[in-house]
Amino acid sequence: MTTPWGDLALTRFPEDPRERLRAWDASDEYLLRHLAEQEIPLSGTVVVVGDRWGALVTALAAHRPTQITDSYLTQEATRANLARHGVEPGTVRLLTTQDAPPDRIDVLLVRVPKSLALLEDQLLRLAPAMHEGTVVVGTGMVKEIHTSTLQLFERVLGPTRTSLAERKARLIFSTPEPSQERAANPWPYAYTLPDGIGAVSQGTVVNHAGVFCADRLDIGTRFFLGHLPDGKGAQRVVDLGCGNGIVGTAVGLANPEAEVLFVDESFQAVASAEATYRANGVPGHAEFRVGDGMAGVPAGTVDLVLNNPPFHSHQATTDATAWRMFTGAKRALRPGGELWVIGNRHLGYHVKLRRLFGNSELVAGDPKFVVLRAVKR
Repeated sequence: MTTPWGDLALTRFPEDPRERLRAWDASDEYLLRHLAEQEIPLSGTVVVVGDRWGALVTALAAHRPTQITDSYLTQEATRANLARHGVEPGTVRLLTTQDAPPDRIDVLLVRVPKSLALLEDQLLRLAPAMHEGTVVVGTGMVKEIHTSTLQLFERVLGPTRTSLAERKARLIFSTPEPSQERAANPWPYAYTLPDGIGAVSQGTVVNHAGVFCADRLDIGTRFFLGHLPDGKGAQRVVDLGCGNGIVGTAVGLANPEAEVLFVDESFQAVASAEATYRANGVPGHAEFRVGDGMAGVPAGTVDLVLNNPPFHSHQATTDATAWRMFTGAKRALRPGGELWVIGNRHLGYHVKLRRLFGNSELVAGDPKFVVLRAVKR
């Protein structure tokens, strides 16, 4: 990536020499160019929210910025990119969306996230730390910035305008008004589940901002809940890519002897999963882990993996995450252990499972979704 401070060699995480997606885009370059051309002072507390793979904080490392992210993968990519450019550990402060934000913010740089709810939560949490002189610049591709995005900046922070588009990227400029009245932060949000979905019927779901389907049970998960395996006994179960944790919670309620591991790369998701699990009074044992899929789970130690893999990485459609989840599950499963997958019918996951496991069984299906079962031989 070419920046006003020199060229940077950046990678995503985990690194894959076959990866064709870049670790930055035109909106990152536009923001950095604007900071240099306008000679915006960066001597105070600089906070970068939503940096996708660490491109922004790596470029601005000399100014000792603070990065706030919901993504474990982003943090790991950031560490690797900073180290690649000789930045000493601790130079850039790495925070998650679950950490307390800085007390004072002089420059706020926002890479607009896909989730408007996550943006709302973050702006509401950061607003008390801003003052009249705080410089706020958002950035994103044109297709990511909507009228609702600008209205949110204005409602939470103050007067907001946008730049002209350059290479399909746009900037957002807000002028904080500390005295502006703001509504209370609505996140996390809780709701009651319907009947007819097994062990979690009439249960409670708790969603932190940015977690998929924050205000209702999505139809794919509902279909999965109706077709979960009915195993009993001391099973080691992983809810892989757990989201709000309702699938693993259902397993725990149906089988109190099960040990359930909830795993997601989103800090918001794992916090949601733990809150959902606690809210439903599950009697069994659970562990909650933010990480890169099944990495860190010892080989041959798991009886059952339940998975609803994502098929997007930010705006890009890709099956790379699903493939890594499937291969990680196979490594972690004991012989005879099972991977159960819910997915859109058109994604053709049965082909991948047959290639990897040598088998794939259709457990249930409807015109939109399929539930598949693969057994480790």
